[in-house]
Amino acid sequence: MSPFSGSADPVEHWEHLRVTRQDGVATVTFARPEKLNALTFGAYADLRDLLAELSRERSVRALVLAGEGRGFCSGGDVEEIIGATLALDTAQLLDFNRMTGQVVRALRECPFPVIAAVHGVAAGAGAVLALAADFRVADPTARFAFLFTRVGLSGGDMGAAYLLPRVVGLGHATRLLMLGEPVPAPEAERIGLISELADEGRADERAAVLARRLADGPALAYAQTKALLSAELDMPLAAAVELDAATQALLMNGEDYAEFHAAFTEKRPPKWQGR
Repeated sequence: MSPFSGSADPVEHWEHLRVTRQDGVATVTFARPEKLNALTFGAYADLRDLLAELSRERSVRALVLAGEGRGFCSGGDVEEIIGATLALDTAQLLDFNRMTGQVVRALRECPFPVIAAVHGVAAGAGAVLALAADFRVADPTARFAFLFTRVGLSGGDMGAAYLLPRVVGLGHATRLLMLGEPVPAPEAERIGLISELADEGRADERAAVLARRLADGPALAYAQTKALLSAELDMPLAAAVELDAATQALLMNGEDYAEFHAAFTEKRPPKWQGR
């Protein structure tokens, strides 16, 4: 995402999300526990705009997505989204669906790693938001369910049909998106849907540990690695290795690369600057 912005001031309070920041780590919490953190139109729009703002300001080096209460996120609110969309015309529905896709693109294109801390249910759009993160840390209560066909819609919602086969393979993705059956944490770990299986009740804690490690590391190297992972998904090998070469040449001219050599020579830990 571009670091350049126009006249809009940074938002200090996000109405539909709880946002905290500490030493380069931002934590975004879905905070409607009475509704299993079901998403509203405003929550989607806030998350889209927040990710754009954090990407521009460049002070965040890692982001954690979490859910308050009994689960991570149960997807779109039945009354406030599913019921409301029945009254929208095709142009309005296209605008809404494009917005949800913009959230997923923002998660994939932001220049910092994103960690989903999952406990309890991650269903529908909640499952896709977790899928769009770079890491998924889950505890044994976690269960993922891509429920779109269960409500009569395509399983390829919000980029799920693009992302899921690339994470778990086409066979598993077909089963999960077609049938919409819940995937408990042990199976999610087996098929590669989660990055780390934490002890019960400790997903947030383990995600915070990983976020701290990432925030303290070489931020520019992580940002470029994330960008290459996304960009090279559909590239031929010749284009991919050329892009790798250009990226490495730029990073080899950066301060962090020189800092590693200095730290190695002086037998001390590197002091990463993200430059």
